[in-house]
Amino acid sequence: MAMAKSKTIYGVHPSVTMVQKWLAELKEETGRSLEEWLALVKKEGPKDERSRRDWLKSMHKLGTNKASWIAERAEGKGGDEDSPDVYLKAAVRYVKAQYAGPKKKVRPIFDELLTLGKSLGKDVKACPCKTIVPLYRNHVFAQVKPTTNSRIDLGFALTHYKGKLPKRLIDTGGLAKKDRITHRIEITAVEQIDGEVKKWLKTAYDLDV
Repeated sequence: MAMAKSKTIYGVHPSVTMVQKWLAELKEETGRSLEEWLALVKKEGPKDERSRRDWLKSMHKLGTNKASWIAERAEGKGGDEDSPDVYLKAAVRYVKAQYAGPKKKVRPIFDELLTLGKSLGKDVKACPCKTIVPLYRNHVFAQVKPTTNSRIDLGFALTHYKGKLPKRLIDTGGLAKKDRITHRIEITAVEQIDGEVKKWLKTAYDLDV
C-alpha cells in the first residue's frame, strides 16, 4: 500500500475498507466465499447481471449490496475497490478518462484545484470516482466535477455554515436531498480560482471536523 501511494497523489477511497471487510466476512456470513458465489452464479444463475442480482436476493436472501457486488464481479466488472493497490491504479484511470477528449482543456483547472485542496492540510485525501474527484478530511468536504467540456463545478459541503452566502455560490439542492455537497462554484478558467474560491474551500475544510 505504501508503495502504491508513492506513485500517485491520490488517497485510498473509504469504500475500499468497506469492500475489504465485506470480502473477509462473506464466507462466515453467507456460507460461501466470493469465489464460491461466483462459481454458483455462473453454474446455476441467470445469464445477465440484473437477473443475477435479483436471483441472489430472492433465492439466496442476500442483501442488495452483496447481491450487486457478486453479480457485478460475475460479469467481470467491478473489483476496483477490492484492495488499496487496485483502487489507486484505477483512480489514475478515472481521472484520465474524466479529462479525455474535449474535456482535456479543463484539466489545468482540475490540477490547480487538486493542488489547492491538498494544500489545506496533510489530512486531505483526493479519492477519485468515475465521474468526480471528492476531497476528504473526515468526510467529503468538496468535490471537483468536469460538468461540461468547458466548465468544472467545485462543490462544497456547507450544511453547517451559518453565515450569509454570496451569489457566486450556487445551491445544488443537496441540503434537501441530504447530499453532503450543498453548493458549487462554476469555474471555466484557472484565473477564476481566486481568493473567494480559496476562502470557501477552506471554509468547507474547517467545517469537516
